Amino acid sequence: MHEEEKKKESKTATAISIAGRIAGMGLAVAAAVLMSTASQCTVYTAYGARPRTVTYSSFPPFVYLVGAAAIAAFLEAIAIFLCVWKKGGDKKAKILMPLLAAAVPALLFSAAGAGFAAANDMSYCSAYGQRVSICAGSAAGGSSNFCSQVHIAVYLALAAAVVVSVAEVVRALGGSGSGDGGGCDSDSSSSSEGGCDHGCHHKH
Repeated sequence: MHEEEKKKESKTATAISIAGRIAGMGLAVAAAVLMSTASQCTVYTAYGARPRTVTYSSFPPFVYLVGAAAIAAFLEAIAIFLCVWKKGGDKKAKILMPLLAAAVPALLFSAAGAGFAAANDMSYCSAYGQRVSICAGSAAGGSSNFCSQVHIAVYLALAAAVVVSVAEVVRALGGSGSGDGGGCDSDSSSSSEGGCDHGCHHKH
């Protein structure tokens, strides 16, 4: 009875973990897409200089966020595949799952951190040597949409990092409770541990 409760808890933890992984992957994709479309924003300076088009690619941290979020989403898709279809019991899955569990949050948290640092001071140097803020004052022009898009993308990357981290914690707790190191619902491991031996001891 106690073993059945452990199995049930493990399956619940696995289901929650997979749902969290899917949500995290979706948020990472949304962050990458939203940031990559934050472009074609014309900023007008107050000094008579020519209009300047500002895109996400004008800021290296935003370019990193797009790349890191896209890679994290791809790696998370691999983790979901290993957990759902391979049940975490495959040798490659047991090796890859801990690596993916460390790599995905690291990419997303670093991308969010870089994005926040750059989003707090989005400016450029005008032809007259003056620092022009993109999001504030008369220089904003049509850039309000650009700025809001950038900030939302950064928050989405942070949300993806948090969701993926929580999913990994749930996976680890479910795995430790069931005795399965992979944290995914492995049929082969559960059947070999206690199931056959328990039946044999009750033969008459």
